[in-house]
Amino acid sequence: MQDEDGMFGGDFGGPGPEDFANGAAALAAGLIREAQALAGAAAALRATGNPNPPGVAAAEPISDVRRLRMVLHTAGEAALRAALALDAAALLAENRSPQEHAIRIADAAKRVGLPPATLAPLLRAAALDFRTDDAAARIAASTLAADLCALLAQEG
Repeated sequence: MQDEDGMFGGDFGGPGPEDFANGAAALAAGLIREAQALAGAAAALRATGNPNPPGVAAAEPISDVRRLRMVLHTAGEAALRAALALDAAALLAENRSPQEHAIRIADAAKRVGLPPATLAPLLRAAALDFRTDDAAARIAASTLAADLCALLAQEG
């Protein structure tokens, strides 16, 4: 009978560099899916504020200016968040530390006038929407997302 360290040599550990690269790629793909959902919501909201073209029978346009302003503002915010998610996905493709990623993502958020922590729910959703059975990459993606969320909260 072997001792506990005998079979694996005692170095059996967590995800390696390749797993973190795969996890970052999976997070980027998840952010792109989140951006698509936000862009779709922005387009649908924007469409509700537009009057129907002549000859098209449908619901009346929003007549209350306050409601219309709210709908258009929400559409704009959704579009900004979608753009930020796409920017963050592109940044995750670069081989950098979580701290460097957080700084660059925070800068991107500030450029569009959003707090850096705005991206945290999208990162968490991307980590949960993992579309492979690679457990090590899943752990790496969850770890990276958690680290980025904590760092982005500090950047704000």
